[in-house]
Amino acid sequence: MSQLSMFSAEARPPQVSDLAGLLCGPGQIVRFGAGDQARLSIVLPDAARAPAVATACAATGIPVTTVRTESGLALRTAFRCDLVGLARAWMRGSTKCVPEGWQLDGAALRMWALAAGRPDERGGYLLALDPHAPETHLPLIAAATRAGLPPARDGRGPALRISGTRRVARLVELVGPVPPGAATAEWPRYWGRTAS
Repeated sequence: MSQLSMFSAEARPPQVSDLAGLLCGPGQIVRFGAGDQARLSIVLPDAARAPAVATACAATGIPVTTVRTESGLALRTAFRCDLVGLARAWMRGSTKCVPEGWQLDGAALRMWALAAGRPDERGGYLLALDPHAPETHLPLIAAATRAGLPPARDGRGPALRISGTRRVARLVELVGPVPPGAATAEWPRYWGRTAS
């Protein structure tokens, strides 16, 4: 039996701050009116991910609805007061940014993998970045490195590539087992095994 890391997704109950994992990928957050409410949204690369991502969001106490957009299937919240802290941390004016010194933990990493992660067919794992927020890429590399997952950029698109036996094993440890409703084939694994 392996020891649970204090940074693992299962080390604490889900909380609103876990939704930062959606912002690591293509998620967006906007404030409304006087800034006392905010809305989080994400266009998913694959519509089949929607139920599992919606379940994970609901576990944090933030329900989402499914909407069709020009870009594809999206999930979004209502405008909510309890998302303002996340918006304040992840926005500079109208630009998405990574909070300085932000600590990537298992819960945020799990949300990122659930919404925008996939195996790379070479034994590694890709975490999609936001193509519309290139200023977030280097800070996310730094955050992943601080979490023990020093990544490389993937040359085929905006994504971080986690590779190597130890790094992928660390990723599997941090994200935990396959979430309910998620595709097992899309979840991080090493030596052909998924987290259990």
